[in-house]
Amino acid sequence: MKKQIVWLDAVRLFAFFFLLCCHAADPFYATATYANADVGGPVDPAMLTWGERWMAFVRPCVPLFVMITGALMFPVRQSMGAFYKKRILRVLWPFLIWSVLYYLFPWITGLLGLDKSIVYTCFIWAESDSQSFQSSLANILRIPYTFSFIAQHMWYIYMLIGLYLYMPIFSAWVERATKRQMQVVLGLWGLSTFLPYFHQFVSTYAFGTCTWNSFGLFYYFAGFNGYLLLGHYLRYHVNWSWSRTWPVALVLLVAGFLVTYLGYGYIMSLPDKTPEMIELFWTYNTINVACMSAAWFLLLKHVSLPAESKAGRMLANLTFCGFGIYMVHYFFVGLCYQIIQTFALPVCLRIPASALLIFAFSWILVSVVKKAMGRRAVYLMG
Repeated sequence: MKKQIVWLDAVRLFAFFFLLCCHAADPFYATATYANADVGGPVDPAMLTWGERWMAFVRPCVPLFVMITGALMFPVRQSMGAFYKKRILRVLWPFLIWSVLYYLFPWITGLLGLDKSIVYTCFIWAESDSQSFQSSLANILRIPYTFSFIAQHMWYIYMLIGLYLYMPIFSAWVERATKRQMQVVLGLWGLSTFLPYFHQFVSTYAFGTCTWNSFGLFYYFAGFNGYLLLGHYLRYHVNWSWSRTWPVALVLLVAGFLVTYLGYGYIMSLPDKTPEMIELFWTYNTINVACMSAAWFLLLKHVSLPAESKAGRMLANLTFCGFGIYMVHYFFVGLCYQIIQTFALPVCLRIPASALLIFAFSWILVSVVKKAMGRRAVYLMG
């Protein structure tokens, strides 16, 4: 049995809270932005402002999950086949089952005689409100290569499986690399996090990319594999005292947040912005998000709790239920938005309050299913 690493479990807790805030913000933000009568009524400038603030603040969610993976799994001690069998199959079955359930949901609501508006109520970014079986079937048939916004969080699983495929190969280098060599690779990866802004504001094509080539100078050092290495490096090669950690982390957090928040505000002020431009400063592989992610990781390394304490056991249970929580939580986003709307909460608290509700409902459901199904629950909840 693996020894519990409590501080990494604390990183996972923060990553989950940030992730659920990110998704909980969707219906609030969509309502405030588009004044869609189906999801809540007139534009609320205060909700729009706080939606932007929370969305900027919680961008480290996905990078933190990847950093945890790098911190825990490097070096890979198994053969490639054994690693793939254990890791990929553990996520593949729940991914397939839950994707099908999400995509069948609109059709099932139609069978129950519910109005088609429930599709947007539950999944605010759904591409359509169709309740036909043909639409559900089309989404299911596309699972091998893409996802629908009914289950938009499933994008992460495609990326995660790609990381798992790469990890045994990358691990062979990580295991032999010196600290200095890791720093060089992280430095090149850090330069790649400026590329989204370079492409937007300087030149679409740069460093060898062109209409017939997408693989430029920094391509081989870019992407989420950098967060894998960063998590491993910060765990094993950065052991700062608290007095040294918090000033550095504070600067990284403030600078990263301001770039994310103000940059997003600038893009939204432009008259002809594209969806890609709207996501630009929220992109996970950007320098601002990387700074915030590293800061939280460094801060949470100083969490010290006995594994046998109540908090330690709770964090261990979160690790046990975590993948299942990720799978099921998007079903609760619209429901929790509707619940929070019935309370007279300050605007600044509505998104985190909704996130906590989503967290609670998802965690309870996964715990019940895992207890009821025992070892067989791995196929449904990971």
